[in-house]
Amino acid sequence: MDKLVAGFGEVMLRLSPGGKKRFSQALPGVLEATFGGAEANVCASLAMLGGKSRYLTSLPGNPVGRACASELAGLGVDVSAIHFTEGGRMGVYYAEHGSNMRGSAVVYDRAGSVISELAPEAYNFEQMLKGVDHLHLSGITPALSENAFKTTLALAEYAVKSNIAISIDLNFRKKLWNWSPGVAQRELAHRCMRQLVKLADVIIGNEEDASDVFGIKSEGSAPVSGKLNTAGYREVAARLSAEFPKAKYIAITLRESVSADHNNWGGLLYDCGAAKIYYAPVSTDGSYAPYELRDIVDRFGGGDSFCAGLIFAMYTKELSAPERMIRFAVASSALKHTISGDYNRVSRSEVENLMGGVASGRVSR
Repeated sequence: MDKLVAGFGEVMLRLSPGGKKRFSQALPGVLEATFGGAEANVCASLAMLGGKSRYLTSLPGNPVGRACASELAGLGVDVSAIHFTEGGRMGVYYAEHGSNMRGSAVVYDRAGSVISELAPEAYNFEQMLKGVDHLHLSGITPALSENAFKTTLALAEYAVKSNIAISIDLNFRKKLWNWSPGVAQRELAHRCMRQLVKLADVIIGNEEDASDVFGIKSEGSAPVSGKLNTAGYREVAARLSAEFPKAKYIAITLRESVSADHNNWGGLLYDCGAAKIYYAPVSTDGSYAPYELRDIVDRFGGGDSFCAGLIFAMYTKELSAPERMIRFAVASSALKHTISGDYNRVSRSEVENLMGGVASGRVSR
């Protein structure tokens, strides 16, 4: 992959109890501290797959913010365009891992973070996007504040004028989108995301995002109970394509939650120009046959690893056919469920091995 992909968004300090303890068991006590955030996760994953990525954000210039940038740089991400501020704070999220019928839980402490406070005028878009071929965004950053939305939109508009391709992960978060008093969360998300998504060349979402943001549903699916009508998502993709004609591809992850430890995982890619759909993984007869993920280590960042795998494949010649793009993206994100932390610490060869059917987990000597 020889294209430079940039991602703009908020990265946070992540604090988690060890193992699958609850906060009430771990506190007072020790929490595991890592970093994570949708667009940072994509950039980190791209770098570890062997691609070129640049992370764009605003961070406080204190030791915690600097440590975050240093870790990303150590993973191979270009952090030269990060905007550091004097004072301010970094957002925090507390992640508690679920088990069996008890789901995972997130507590946000990100109000007033520097990226949510800064207006578009604080950034140098020309410098941030110099040499960039592709910009990745998500629905999380514009959900933080009006300033964060305006900055995301202005950056996307600058990218379009600069002939930079854009991918957007819808990423609806029901605990966010609180910054416009009197406007319901889904209504605010709908208003703002419509302005962003119309600029996108690639639209990505999970099994619920199109419904939550645009009211486009797969009939017969009940994601909360883990039951999906996978065939119905063809219509979801086709309707998104019709509504946002600039898009070349629509990608949707398909998660069936049997329990917190056992998910069936797959995805689809809709080629808008050909009006053709591709599912992955598939069995030998070509029918959809999702990965069975058991004993999940960490599902946080699963969707971001899918985005990274899709983008990497799109710009890698031997992976760029639509059926291989979706296979690579799904395999990459399946492996993420085996790795703790937000970042998908896997190589291209590991993903391709899984694509080729190497899934036994045997020791590699």
